[in-house]
Amino acid sequence: MPTALIIGASRGIGHEFVRQLRGDGWKVFATARDDAGLQALHDLGAQALKLDVTKPESMAGLGWQLDGEKLDLAVYVAGVYGPRKQERNAPTVQDFDQVMHTNVLGAMQAIPMVAPMVEAAQGKFAFISSGMAGITEASSSYGWLYRASKAALNMVVKTAAFDYPGAVCVALCPGWVRTDMGGENATISVEESVGGLLKVIGGLEAKDSGSFRNYVGKHLAW
Repeated sequence: MPTALIIGASRGIGHEFVRQLRGDGWKVFATARDDAGLQALHDLGAQALKLDVTKPESMAGLGWQLDGEKLDLAVYVAGVYGPRKQERNAPTVQDFDQVMHTNVLGAMQAIPMVAPMVEAAQGKFAFISSGMAGITEASSSYGWLYRASKAALNMVVKTAAFDYPGAVCVALCPGWVRTDMGGENATISVEESVGGLLKVIGGLEAKDSGSFRNYVGKHLAW
């Protein structure tokens, strides 16, 4: 039975990863910050782990909870958008810290802990990024704090690929998805997005490590 870890799975994309993987017969570890999220994951048949990626002491506990595991797949989904009106406004220190700690620092703290478990299974480590992270194709300043955080995450993934050659590390754009973050006007259902992401992940090879692509497999410009 293949084993997966989904970091940030209480709702939206992360929760759907758990649902689809469990439906395919995977053993799934999944994290949430509160009891309600943990119960929802337990109800899906996942082994629910309490984790707050913004707290180093909480992240430190993840390692011993997974001690001895080999991970065929790990997905870092945890992320926040920050204030909706970001452009032409300097972020507050509080908003900056919340977005960067969740989207970037959490991933950087997870990698040294989780990547060796992925390497042990010759598996894949995916990070949910965004098309808004692309510098080359940026067309507005909309969501500039969020954009900056996801661009930083992309660099984290690109460089991690050098340090962990036994794992395929990739940044993935899920598309504009109907979640709490994406809103009801988004063009893609969470089921379609995650189904596409899992198909892309399933086709990844060692040569793909360090790449950035979307839920239909298209390579995206950094």
